[in-house]
Amino acid sequence: MRAVRTLYFLFLIPLILLITVQPVAAQQSPSPSRKTPGSLPETPAGRFGKNDTIYSMIVVYDGDTIPAETLELVNIDREMTRAQRRRWEEMTKLRNAVYVTYPYARKAGIILNDINGQLARMRSESEKKAYIKTREKDLKKEFTDPLENMSVYQGKVLMKLINRQTGNNCYDIIKEYRGGFTARFWQTIAFFFGSSLKQPYDARGDDKEIEAIVLEVERMYRG
Repeated sequence: MRAVRTLYFLFLIPLILLITVQPVAAQQSPSPSRKTPGSLPETPAGRFGKNDTIYSMIVVYDGDTIPAETLELVNIDREMTRAQRRRWEEMTKLRNAVYVTYPYARKAGIILNDINGQLARMRSESEKKAYIKTREKDLKKEFTDPLENMSVYQGKVLMKLINRQTGNNCYDIIKEYRGGFTARFWQTIAFFFGSSLKQPYDARGDDKEIEAIVLEVERMYRG
């Protein structure tokens, strides 16, 4: 009897182990024919190890698959050269001048366009002269103090911006409203200060830096 019981347990133990181990193995390694969402693609047996798969971002460019990485931002600072420092100072000076003078150039452009519209409706020269004198007093009252406090450099920038706003240089504007003699007089004064009433405005050429700053200011006006 004891020998039969021993043979029974020797047979029963491997059977129990086989029954309990198979479900666990099935849970740990799903069947190859059953794919779960997000599972890795199948690879030939023995070709790759379990830690051989590396996830990487890619970019498909012109049919080629290229690995892509986002690098950390790195700031590189170095001391400015003398030329860079001089350039930075020049641009700062120009930006300050445009910020100071643009409001006056903009207002002057609106006023001059309004004056031209009013003069176009008048027929007699005496009426035009009387109207110009009246508006001249208003302009002096509004602009005298700010213009007196401007530097010569800011004055040059202002004349550039008036040209931009009206389409005419300051010499032609003075000549039209006050006559050629007055225009030549003020042109002589400007010459002694190293400037000119006839200076043009070229938004795509010599004055492209001023134009870029003006566009920056105009975005602020639009809000």
